[in-house]
Amino acid sequence: MIEISFKQPQQNTGITMQAQSHQIHSEKQYRKMVELADMLSDIIGSSKKHSLLNLFELTSELIRAYDLEHFNVPDTKPQELLSFLMEEHGLKQSDLPEVGNQSVISQILSGARELNVRQINALAKRFKVPAGVFFDRAC
Repeated sequence: MIEISFKQPQQNTGITMQAQSHQIHSEKQYRKMVELADMLSDIIGSSKKHSLLNLFELTSELIRAYDLEHFNVPDTKPQELLSFLMEEHGLKQSDLPEVGNQSVISQILSGARELNVRQINALAKRFKVPAGVFFDRAC
């Protein structure tokens, strides 16, 4: 069950958020979580200190768990999968600005840098694959 509630505090100091989750139980919940992750990714952008970052990470982890349980995810390293998808789509490193600049993509492909949650969601959205395929199985 996924519950997300927004509360206005007694004092007008802003909105606090509470999220309680256990797991995604249905395809409908899964689709809603993916929509939420996409929306949060757009709002947060590349900020590492955004107030919604924890919710985004929680949402992404729930999606990852569902993907691993319900989809046949190959035992492929994320950088190998990214390289394959780039080749299949005829893309160069500079064609993925939503993930990072050419240098960042190069580091990811070489294994020197891991994909972060924002990048994983951007790649899943671009290539229309479950986000879970980009998580390293060693995690």
